[in-house]
Amino acid sequence: MSNILVFSEQRDGKIKRVALEALGAARKCRAQETDQIVAVLIGENISAQTPVLSTGGADKIYLVENPQYSRYSSEGYGTVLSDIAKKEQASLILMGATAMGKDLGPKVAAKLNGPFAGDCIALKRQEDGTMTATRPMYGGKVIATVMSHSPMFQVATLRPNVFPVNDQNKSKEAVVEQYKVPPDFSGIKALVREVLSTAGSKVELTEADIIVSGGRGLKSPEHFALIEGLAEALGAAVGASRAAVDAGWKPHSYQVGLTGKTVSPSLYIACGISGAVQHLAGMSSSKYIVAINKDPNAPIFKIANYGIVGDLFEIVPLLTEEIKKMKDA
Repeated sequence: MSNILVFSEQRDGKIKRVALEALGAARKCRAQETDQIVAVLIGENISAQTPVLSTGGADKIYLVENPQYSRYSSEGYGTVLSDIAKKEQASLILMGATAMGKDLGPKVAAKLNGPFAGDCIALKRQEDGTMTATRPMYGGKVIATVMSHSPMFQVATLRPNVFPVNDQNKSKEAVVEQYKVPPDFSGIKALVREVLSTAGSKVELTEADIIVSGGRGLKSPEHFALIEGLAEALGAAVGASRAAVDAGWKPHSYQVGLTGKTVSPSLYIACGISGAVQHLAGMSSSKYIVAINKDPNAPIFKIANYGIVGDLFEIVPLLTEEIKKMKDA
């Protein structure tokens, strides 16, 4: 038996979609049907979320509940996850390539002395148990295939919105085991004391199926109302280019790109964004890309599935109006 461990990231007591995507990837990576998919859920007052993981594909769930785990701790979470991985003799440990996963994954791999692959967009298990991962490198300029050197304790973070979620099996009941080892944070050098949340997009950017982004072509921050109107009509999240964020038009939490968030929605609409390399690195894996720009030579058109050359101040309101008409019909 070769168990696969899935770190089930939760936020405010709710399972993140990327955790369910990791369960789907884990099921496809099993060497044989008897391999178990083991989910690890860490936090406080989160036991109500175990059925979500069970119907999502987990065979076994480690529930790690403690007030000291109410806020993320790289060292604390890393110790728990590596200890459970040793206990289960996990061949593979999966988690989302979120801000938390990007921090936690390498730490767990280091603790287990195992291979690590980050921001993966495809995984394949070899006959000897090692994994082959496909991942973008050098700002998305290269799609590399990397191979692990060991069939044990392989750690991979998965790009959100790339891997499919398992079909819900409501009759499935995973075995839930309470992980009772008391946390010892006395030697931990950094702890999160407080989390300050700001009002942002109604839809989480990294998990959104549709994203509408605005760039320098909007000319001023008040014109983001056009982007927000189109996003509301589509039920989409709002994003921004680095130029728009650097200008102070939107907070950094809206930024899509190499120094912002990496997204992979089904539909990405870029309005007034020229397509700098760092921006393309954060959204080029979108399934469909629509670009609206008055410059026909803008780099964004090279990767766009559909391009509209024209004035966004005319095109975006027309699109919003037509979409509203379609929804009302």
